[in-house]
Amino acid sequence: MSSQESARTLSQKVAAGLKAWRFGSVLGVFLVVVAALGWRLVDLHVVDNDFLRKQGDVRTIRVETIDAHRGVVSDRYGEPLAVSTPVQTLWANPSETDPSEPRLANLARVLGVSEVRLRERLATYAGREFIYLRRKVQPGLAAKAMELDIPGIYTRQEYRRYYPAGEVTAHVVGFTNIDERGQEGMELAYNEWLSGEPGRKRVLKDNRGRIIKDLTLIRDAAPGHSLELSIDLRLQYLAYRELKAVVSAHDARGGTLVMLDVGTGEVLAMVNQGSYNPNDRSQLAPENLRNKAITDLFEPGSAMKPITIAAALETGEYSANATIDTSPGYRRFGRFTIRDHRNYGVMSLSDIIVKSSNVGISKIATDLGGDTIRNLYARLGLGQPTGIGFPGEAVGVLPAPPKWRPVEVATLSYGYGMSVNALQLAQAYMVIANGGVRYPLSLMKLDAKPVGERVLSEQVTAEVRAMLGDAVSKGTGKRAQPGFYSAGGKTGTVHLVGAQGYEDNQYKAIFAGMAPIDNPRIVTVVAVDAPQSGEYYGGEVAAPVFSRVMSDALRLLNVKPELDVSATMGLQSSGSGKRG
Repeated sequence: MSSQESARTLSQKVAAGLKAWRFGSVLGVFLVVVAALGWRLVDLHVVDNDFLRKQGDVRTIRVETIDAHRGVVSDRYGEPLAVSTPVQTLWANPSETDPSEPRLANLARVLGVSEVRLRERLATYAGREFIYLRRKVQPGLAAKAMELDIPGIYTRQEYRRYYPAGEVTAHVVGFTNIDERGQEGMELAYNEWLSGEPGRKRVLKDNRGRIIKDLTLIRDAAPGHSLELSIDLRLQYLAYRELKAVVSAHDARGGTLVMLDVGTGEVLAMVNQGSYNPNDRSQLAPENLRNKAITDLFEPGSAMKPITIAAALETGEYSANATIDTSPGYRRFGRFTIRDHRNYGVMSLSDIIVKSSNVGISKIATDLGGDTIRNLYARLGLGQPTGIGFPGEAVGVLPAPPKWRPVEVATLSYGYGMSVNALQLAQAYMVIANGGVRYPLSLMKLDAKPVGERVLSEQVTAEVRAMLGDAVSKGTGKRAQPGFYSAGGKTGTVHLVGAQGYEDNQYKAIFAGMAPIDNPRIVTVVAVDAPQSGEYYGGEVAAPVFSRVMSDALRLLNVKPELDVSATMGLQSSGSGKRG
């Protein structure tokens, strides 16, 4: 054999050996991999099968939130004023929903949304797993949407706040936002108390995200606490009805009415005009959101004259039989002049209230001094918070200059140069009504009579109540007589303040009073802004509202009538009284 053939043979043997070695190596590696995989399968399924179960659970078991319903707000007799009802929220997983899905057109019609906008949103958020389609809809509508069986469309239960009394209690109760968080009124003031604590649970879901089974409860949902207000819904309704009627009849800018329980300081009714329906936010006007009885200030005018008389009686320098010479019917303080409607001459303290004499009350104030009057105003709660805890409360202005100018003392005596809200004015009259005790005001129902602070003597308040009774029976408040019940109160008519100062032709008509006058049960303050129908005096506009509201309220509270029919008819047919 030649050397070339020997070399070729050797080369072939080497190549065959390498080929056999390569094949053996690959086969060996393959067998090792197969063995390893086989062992891993055996290990996962037989030896350590918990691993696969855990990994499967991670992909199908989720922790879901359990919504907690908000606490119920009710009136003093348990009538619901705010409740949370179960509703459905529709949402989508855009990663599972094809924006070109034909059934989306039907879904858009069911939900009342734009089809184009719906498809655009699904395309825009295709990388997300959650978007809202429509929140808090009726279960029937949600059921119609789910009947379309569109991939990636789901529902979840939530709660929606509903207000049975609507606009009647809107300013007291307030409202929540879409996430059940208080935005106004008691809903805001007691948001933490009313809010529930959401729960958590583990659930098993299918590959479409639908809950198949509840597995374990991690924490149960805790519902919010209930809130029982001092409001009597019956009185709230009638107060709202009468206030709305007078604002409409006189084409007024607005109005306020506050009613207090004389013996406890509880707010039985509090209404305003204009109002809003918290169940329908589509027509919500920001200017109507304020609870004007607490947030808006005004000069109380002649409604403060009985308080000045009380300050005079308290000093001991004046008696109920004292007289004041008001001639010639006016007083000058530099460039300022205070006038009565005519020269009343010599007047008793009661006549000053009955005829609403500015000259008479200013002379008493000049004798007393500004500090004496102001101190009583402050003791009655004017110019300071009521402590009622309502959001946005305005405390008012009670002047305290280092040195009183004579004109400042005079105007303070009949309610100018100061400001109060309607609730503060009602509190001041409550003290006169109950014999001189100032109780803390409350929008919450009280289980026991609160501890009050005596600020006036029973004798002084009894004498002032008698004068207020005269003001209704024969003075400027004749039209405030509440049917078959006796009443006492004082009118007020003040100029409204505009951007340029006092407006010549814009007034606030006020009446503050109590009934029955011999043993008062309720105090009510009525204020009507800018009546436009020709009548604007407190005795013409506000007093009739007081009459109608108090008559019905006392009847609802089972207070025994005090006056016979003939006497009442005689009072109602007598002169109306147009001053104050």
